[in-house]
Parts: sequence; C-alpha cells; structure tokens
Amino acid sequence: MEKLSKRIVKVISVVFLASAVFMIVNAQTVQQWVVPAKYMTMKNTVTTSKENIANGKDLYAKHCKSCHGTAGLGDGPKAASLDVSCGDFSMAKFQGQPDGALFFKISEGHGKMPSFKKTIPDDNDRWMIVHYLRTFKSK
Repeated sequence: MEKLSKRIVKVISVVFLASAVFMIVNAQTVQQWVVPAKYMTMKNTVTTSKENIANGKDLYAKHCKSCHGTAGLGDGPKAASLDVSCGDFSMAKFQGQPDGALFFKISEGHGKMPSFKKTIPDDNDRWMIVHYLRTFKSK
C-alpha cells in the first residue's frame, strides 16, 4: 500500500510540474506588447517628406528587413528561424497603431524583437522608420 501511495504522489508531482512549465511557457508566448500611455498620444517629431521616408527605408533595410521582409510581410530570411511571427505591416491592425506606439516598439523591443535605442541612437532616425512603415499600408 505504501508503494502505491508513493507512486501516486510521484505521478501527481510530475503532472503538477509539467502543468506549471506549460503555463509559464504559454504565458510568455501570449504576453501582450503593452505600450505606455504617453507613447499612444506621442506625435512623430520628424516631418513627412520623400527624403525622410527614403532615409527610413535605408534604415529599415539595414536593421529590420532581415526579419520583417522587404515588403513588411514578416517573411524576411531570419523570420523562419524564429518561433514567433514577425507580423504583417500592411495589415489594418498594424497600420491603426499611433506613430508613438510604433516608435516605442522600435525603441524598446519586446521578446524576440530587440531594442533599437542603442543600435539606432538618434530618435529622428527611428521616427523616419515609422514614416517608412506607413508606406506598407494596403491600398
């Protein structure tokens, strides 16, 4: 009887541990990307111009295209090796975000997406990328 009790305790322990690991992993993969309120109302400080969009395109090609793809569809060469979606920048859900939210996401990163504050230290450069991202909007 004592052997059976020990076996039941072991089985329950393994099931509990497996459930806990599953919940932790699942919580990390579905974690929302929360943008602070101040960024939701923040306006782009760089004027929209052909030159600034072109500069944004160059920066995107250097820092973003490898994961997000040439057309922002999330199909860059590194995307297949990631266990998360790189998103589709042409979608209404993406394009509906305020400029400040996109600036925050580029600046701070989240999960597999790195922060670009140090890699692209000039705020204006990150704002130009936001302008370029707007060119992916579906017609």
